[in-house]
Amino acid sequence: MTGRLQDRVALVMGAGSSGPGWGNGKATAVRFAQEGALVVCVDVNAAAAEETAAIIAGNGGEAVARTCDVTDSAAVKAVVDDTVTRWGRVDVLQNNVGIAVMGGPIELDEADWKRVLDVNLTSAFLACKHVLPVMIDQGKGAIVNISSIAAVRWLGYPYVSYYASKGGLNQFTCGLALQYASRGIRANAIMPGLMDTPLIRTQIAGQYSDVEEMVRKRDALSPTGRMGDAWDVANASLFLASDEAKFVNGVCLPVDGGHHLKIG
Repeated sequence: MTGRLQDRVALVMGAGSSGPGWGNGKATAVRFAQEGALVVCVDVNAAAAEETAAIIAGNGGEAVARTCDVTDSAAVKAVVDDTVTRWGRVDVLQNNVGIAVMGGPIELDEADWKRVLDVNLTSAFLACKHVLPVMIDQGKGAIVNISSIAAVRWLGYPYVSYYASKGGLNQFTCGLALQYASRGIRANAIMPGLMDTPLIRTQIAGQYSDVEEMVRKRDALSPTGRMGDAWDVANASLFLASDEAKFVNGVCLPVDGGHHLKIG
């Protein structure tokens, strides 16, 4: 490791994994720590947040676990305030929380529509609402939002709320990038493609007859012949959070093996 985030404070929203293995937030939190960051591992699942923090500590890094409903403004503010009290700053914010609920406009319950938008989009708004004043005072900061190529293309799944929330997150990121660029703050988004993470086994697998079929079909859809994994997202996040990306701002970066370029 090269210390690209040495002694920087990174707040990772959604740092736990939704099941056994490596989710995007969990891998990113660990990768940030490997590069010297002090990491706040935030998740609605306390055990998941603690697991990630323990992995970091077990490898010689420094991290704390915090439990938070990221759709609750007061709870998000409390996490940010606690981070500033502990470490004095927030250098990196990664918004990684997301859910997918199947259904088009006819089938989807209105409550599920609102829940998906709250979790996938409003959560990023709330995190930025409370972190941006800290970054403005510092005169520096990097925000990395985890979107999806579902923001820009149909993926074959009938989850209209997911498409809408991720499209909104992309444009939210672009607005942040330009509004705060003069204050030393950069904002970028990552658009993962078809990824092999625990999330697909809890929220996507029901669209297939079994998990093996799901993996086989999703691998076949990728131009590379295989899905990506959480470390692909983690490495892209590290780049965007680091000074290597000091002139990269307002980018929605596909991490998808080229899937966004396909017609079908």
